[in-house]
Amino acid sequence: MANRTDPRARTVHGTNPQNLVEKILRAKIYQNIYWKEQCFGLTAETLVDKAMDLDHFGGTFGGNRKPTPFMCLILKMLQIQPEKEIVVEFIKNSDYKYVRLLGAFYLRLVGKPMDVYQYLEPLYNDYRKVRRKLDSGSYVLSHVDEFIEELLTLDSSCDIALPRIPRRWTLEAAGQLELRKSGLDYDEMEEEEEEEEEEREPVPDKAEEKERYRDRDGERDRDRDKERDRDKDRDRDLDRDRDRDRDRDRERDRDKDRDYSRDRDRDRDRDRGRDRDRDRDRDRGRDRDRDRDRERDRDTDRDWARDRGRERDRDRDRGRDRSRERDRGKDRERDRDRDRERDRDRDRDGERERDYDGERNRDGDSRKRDRRDEMADENREKKTKKDKKEKAAGGTDHEDPEIAEANKLRAKLGLKPLRA
Repeated sequence: MANRTDPRARTVHGTNPQNLVEKILRAKIYQNIYWKEQCFGLTAETLVDKAMDLDHFGGTFGGNRKPTPFMCLILKMLQIQPEKEIVVEFIKNSDYKYVRLLGAFYLRLVGKPMDVYQYLEPLYNDYRKVRRKLDSGSYVLSHVDEFIEELLTLDSSCDIALPRIPRRWTLEAAGQLELRKSGLDYDEMEEEEEEEEEEREPVPDKAEEKERYRDRDGERDRDRDKERDRDKDRDRDLDRDRDRDRDRDRERDRDKDRDYSRDRDRDRDRDRGRDRDRDRDRDRGRDRDRDRDRERDRDTDRDWARDRGRERDRDRDRGRDRSRERDRGKDRERDRDRDRERDRDRDRDGERERDYDGERNRDGDSRKRDRRDEMADENREKKTKKDKKEKAAGGTDHEDPEIAEANKLRAKLGLKPLRA
């Protein structure tokens, strides 16, 4: 929320005003301590106080390119977008030169070309010295008019790309700007006017001129006496101020010596107390380490005795398990011998039963074969008798072959046979 543009702000050059500052520089400003502590909640009225506290201007500096407070305030102005009248008052402020530079830079970023030339060109007559912070973090001496020249002629300043504006002669040719008048022209015009006034003055008479010179000499003497008295009073005041300053310096030196001795005694007592506390802490640490080592040795002995008892119990259990395993092996061997003996007996009994069943099966097979032959003979006889009966009943066995043929046909048609 603190980094958002004011919702009532208008777009500048078709974009969000904060986008006039590059994204990387904008992110570094958001992370800067000055931005978080000093620029939070600033308005157009309270921003003036922060601008008056500036003592240098510049873009970024150092290896990690930290932004200067000047750049933080520029981004804050883009965020809150103060009115044009406030920006113009910044530029016209002649008491605080860094407030003037802040307003000029902001107007160069968001202003129209005619406004830029109209409000920034008069600042060419401001020759005051200003401090500029370089990329290395050191300061260099500059002037207000040099910074204005940089804003009007270059494409970037203070690590920010400036919006492009037409050249002055282009606007002059289009009739949007008047011809620029230099300050030197005004000086020449004033000199010419003074010369004309001197020429217009009448030539005085010699008597009047002598009287004027005499009056001037008397005034000069009186002024000289006054100046001499004034110098004496000034020297007296200076001597008095020097004595007062000397007494003040002596008293300050005495207070410093007294404070130094008091601080030294206090530091000595503090160092003694620290040494005492350090020795006490060292002794406590040694005792604590000694107790810890003893407790560790006791725990080690206890663990060793416990492990040795467990090892004995483990060996005892292993011996028992071995004897049990041995007994189980013997029982297993006995059971195996018993099973083998039972299998042998079972095999013998099976052979006997097979032999007995083979004999019985042989006798049964011969009896079954004889019975089967007898039944086949009986069936054959029954079939023969049946065929004879059917032939006799159907008339197909008639002695006359024609009658027998006719009876076959009648039998197929389901009629009764012919009798003869």
